[in-house]
Amino acid sequence: MTDNVQFARMNGLGNKILVVDMRGRKDRVTPAAAIALNADPATAFDQIMAIHDPKAAGTDAWIDIVNCDGSMAQACGNGTRCVVQALAAETGKKAFTFQTIAGILNATEHEDGTISVDMGKPVFAWDKIPLAEEFADTSRIELQIGPIDNPVLHSPSAMSMGNPHAIFWVDKDPMSFDLDRFGPLLENHPMFPERANITLAQVLSPSSLRTRTWERGAGLTLACGSAACAAAVSAARTGRTGRKVTIDVASAPAPAKLTIEWREHDDHVVMTGPAEWEWSGTLNPTTGIWQRDAAEAGGARAL
Repeated sequence: MTDNVQFARMNGLGNKILVVDMRGRKDRVTPAAAIALNADPATAFDQIMAIHDPKAAGTDAWIDIVNCDGSMAQACGNGTRCVVQALAAETGKKAFTFQTIAGILNATEHEDGTISVDMGKPVFAWDKIPLAEEFADTSRIELQIGPIDNPVLHSPSAMSMGNPHAIFWVDKDPMSFDLDRFGPLLENHPMFPERANITLAQVLSPSSLRTRTWERGAGLTLACGSAACAAAVSAARTGRTGRKVTIDVASAPAPAKLTIEWREHDDHVVMTGPAEWEWSGTLNPTTGIWQRDAAEAGGARAL
């Protein structure tokens, strides 16, 4: 077994992703490698999507999802779109089925280059999110930041999209809040025994939201696909919007948007949006030592 593997630096609406090809190997990307890669500005990332050989019949790959602090994540919709784009370029296929620790994900690349990922069913039961306290209705839980008589953020909607989320509803631009200050406190709040993704969501219309997310294990991120799904579902669940919305990700570097549909017929959440290839290289999955490939003529898109 050689020491190095191929990887691609990509992004999903600004969500910084490293897609790492671990197929044909038994080892994994180590937490030490992830931390080392994130410490280098050239390879700093939100999630590593490590593609492994499939473990179950009928699936195309097993995907390990690694946060920049070395911890494991259950879901990453933006990263899944990046995996689809890379594998579609390599294989010519348009539809894929992946397995993660959170379950099965189906994804399709469309003719216009956008990619849809079926993120599965949302989970609302307090002990499955999980929360530390029992709530009969998790669409609004008791939690706040700031003075008790004038909180800055309060009463979030809580749910799981394979990973725990808290959606705080705000009536002004999410970029106007000090999320870099509140985010760590809320991510690690005792209410969330497995920590949580923290999202600020502003309702723009019955079919559109504007969001910003502090991502569990990654921090202040430019975009988070599962958080966009959680915001869309929570908005529909609380009567703020319909079941299909456009998400304007406030922190994304480009004015692209995500479309989220919470399907009524099967309860699944489908996210559609872009992915972008930046460059490729090789890395050591044990140490994180890496090297960039020579300039890619035409912007190659296959691992």
